[in-house]
Amino acid sequence: MLEKHNAELEAKLKKQNELEAKVKWFEEQFRLLQQKRFSFSSEKTNPDQLELFNEIEKEANPELPEPTLESITYQRRRKKRGHRETMLENLPVETIEYRLSSSEQVCSCCGGKLHEMSTQMRQELKFIPAELKVVKHVQYIYSCRHCEREEIETPIVTAPMPKPVQSGSLASPSLMAHIMNQKYVDGLPLYRQERQFTRLGVILSRQTLANWMIHGANQWLILLYDRMHQILLENDVLHADETTLQVLHEPERPATSKSYLWLYRSGKEGPPTILYDYQETRSGKNAEKFLSGFKGYLQVDGYAGYHKVPDVKLVGCWAHARRKFDEALKVLPSSKRMTSGAAANEGLHYCNQLFRIERNLKEVSPKERYEQRIERSKPVLNAFLAWLKIQEQKVLPKSALGQAITYCLNQWDKLVVFLEDGRLEIDNNRSERSIKPFVIGRKNWLFSNTPRSAKASAIIYSIVETAKENGLNPYYYLRYLFEKLPNIDLTDKNDLDKVLPWSKTLPTVCIDFKNLPK
Repeated sequence: MLEKHNAELEAKLKKQNELEAKVKWFEEQFRLLQQKRFSFSSEKTNPDQLELFNEIEKEANPELPEPTLESITYQRRRKKRGHRETMLENLPVETIEYRLSSSEQVCSCCGGKLHEMSTQMRQELKFIPAELKVVKHVQYIYSCRHCEREEIETPIVTAPMPKPVQSGSLASPSLMAHIMNQKYVDGLPLYRQERQFTRLGVILSRQTLANWMIHGANQWLILLYDRMHQILLENDVLHADETTLQVLHEPERPATSKSYLWLYRSGKEGPPTILYDYQETRSGKNAEKFLSGFKGYLQVDGYAGYHKVPDVKLVGCWAHARRKFDEALKVLPSSKRMTSGAAANEGLHYCNQLFRIERNLKEVSPKERYEQRIERSKPVLNAFLAWLKIQEQKVLPKSALGQAITYCLNQWDKLVVFLEDGRLEIDNNRSERSIKPFVIGRKNWLFSNTPRSAKASAIIYSIVETAKENGLNPYYYLRYLFEKLPNIDLTDKNDLDKVLPWSKTLPTVCIDFKNLPK
């Protein structure tokens, strides 16, 4: 009887513990949701928390002599001089002079003639509204009068004229570039551009604008996209990421289905290249197909789909690992973050140590970075792994801290790969920065209508983001492409390479001098 009663009590206690764990998990999720909704999104660590576990070791310096005098120092921000002039130096200048007429240049005191003593000046930025104008391309055709009179075969000579970006269309290179720049760089949806054109006196429906975008992408820009794809696969190090995309009219799929935009980009070395690829699913087969022929390091987050890519070595992302410890700290009540939250703080501290080392190695050569990582980062990683294994036995697996620890242990073989090569990065933030423009733009235009338009958008985004990465002005570069591509031999790889975003033969007008890559 007592044994039965004892078993019942143990079962109740176990159930109570499970309920308490669930309540704690829901409280963590609630606090994390509140933090994401109402607090700052920055993941910067409080300086006081940074040194919680290493203050003595970091600050100690046996060689420092004891102070004999109190020294008070402070820092102040240096005032930038000439900022306005630097900002305005590349803009055209219109000068308006205000002078007295000859009859007014008379002294009111003695009646003598006045002379120009000095000037004073103010500067303003003048806004010039956009305008549309019709450009008529008139091509003259010539023949020989003598041959006509003598009834000889008459040669016909036609004056050369550039080919249009789209035959039978009102679209010019500048107009197509402007519409693409507005939508894919500035995030302005086509229906708003439609209203702008109406106010300028021309009715261009959003359907017409969409057709132009698809034609520009599928007829011309895809040629650069495919060539950039070939060059991208020749790199030794690539980064990848993916995000959701809604496409309304996909065959045999409801409008609410999630589609995906995959991002692939170059690392520190090689020509800066950013490519987007629209796919209906998040299947790893999409990455396998796109990266066919690539052999090297692939830096990604923890998504398992990338395991399908053959002949690559996956590199983990410490930013993701650190973020989970940051979240584990944020889900705790503020009063407990320095007490019961010490474990999350300690895990965050290990991550911060690694990132601090990386900041100091930012400007060194890959060889020196590799050597310094072995000397400085590897001991931190060994200590962190030992700590993770101890903490794994102490925390609930489904808690925020438990999930952070489990993530690190499951991803450990990928998280330590960055030690192998100085060209590798400690995180995949390069990909996250590159996919951010699409994520921001998606908030404005919300969805794509058809798979055809989604593919065109992926191509256009690839061109404009790669252009920005190479220090080009997207509008002027697109305009140059739509002027050049219809009039060159597209089967000649050398001609095509001359208009790629990193080509040294691009006209100066395409270069954005204030945003050149460092």
